[in-house]
Amino acid sequence: MTAAANPQSNPERRRDLGETLEALQQQRQKTLLAYCGLVGVKSPEQSSSEGIGDVAPVALQEMLNHMVDYLAMGHFTVYQRIIEGTERRGAVREAAEVAYPGIGETTDVMVEFNDKYENFDGAAEDQEALKKDLSRLGEMLAIRGDLEDEIIEALRG
Repeated sequence: MTAAANPQSNPERRRDLGETLEALQQQRQKTLLAYCGLVGVKSPEQSSSEGIGDVAPVALQEMLNHMVDYLAMGHFTVYQRIIEGTERRGAVREAAEVAYPGIGETTDVMVEFNDKYENFDGAAEDQEALKKDLSRLGEMLAIRGDLEDEIIEALRG
């Protein structure tokens, strides 16, 4: 590839990729912290021994906003180049082949969750369903983080 066809140098591309991956991980962390706030734990590593209390609509909306930003960032900044087939590194393609089915499943669950609760008003009759769905969402966030870390490790490798 000539310099004219690829004006950005390898060090610049690596720096940009590193910044992109860092931004994705920061957005994931914001999502996880907002999620933890909803379910009443202080960090993703802590499990809740008590049941989830009633969820405030404003707090849920904040978490949904972070989650949608996180999903979009992953798709449009990291995964798009792999999906389009422009990623040439074999280790990245292999990691993506293993991780993508799970990432696709977690994306579907998260989008469904967002669609179901984007207009949540806090009604008592909806709280129990939300709590059950939050539990499943937490599992999906954990799975997605693990799968994403495999791809990130390959991209950084």
